[in-house]
Amino acid sequence: MPKQVDHEGRRRLIAEAVCRLADERGLEGVTLRDVAARAQVSMGAVQRCFRTKEEMLVFALGHVGERIGERVRARQVRSPARSAGTALGYAATEVALLREEHRAEARVWLAFVAQAAVSESLAGTLRASYAALHESFAQLIAEAAEDDGRTGPVDAHREARGLLALADGLTAHVLIGHLAPSEAQEVLRAHLDRLRTHSG
Repeated sequence: MPKQVDHEGRRRLIAEAVCRLADERGLEGVTLRDVAARAQVSMGAVQRCFRTKEEMLVFALGHVGERIGERVRARQVRSPARSAGTALGYAATEVALLREEHRAEARVWLAFVAQAAVSESLAGTLRASYAALHESFAQLIAEAAEDDGRTGPVDAHREARGLLALADGLTAHVLIGHLAPSEAQEVLRAHLDRLRTHSG
């Protein structure tokens, strides 16, 4: 019998190889040949999974976005003892990629953001990722307002836009050494505190 190929599994394997190379060299250093070597598959296998380099990069970016999104959603699964405000803080930290174990992922994410400025297909994938994160933040902000018993109006979507932009910007500030991770975490914490006390 012919060997069954896990097509989706191979695409994810190739996406991981793209991310490792992008972390080391930037996206301009990612070639189909090097991706094949890093993923330990043939050039033909890469080309059967992706018709073009652009298609491969779009899939790899979506792969990174899914990983971040999964961690954010995991933070939304709250026990009765954890408030929406606490879950929001955790989720924002996940998006900012401030922890040491996420530093490589942060470098890859920013490489994709830079490339998306000149690639509409990558930009479209990023917009979809940001839209999903925005909805997660807005939901948690609205729930936190309810938990805190606020009676005034809370524009959860406006606040979510600001928080997402802040978290995303902190990624770059930490990567270039303008802020230490602890300082970025403090900026994020202060913003969340203001959000709790000044909304509504």
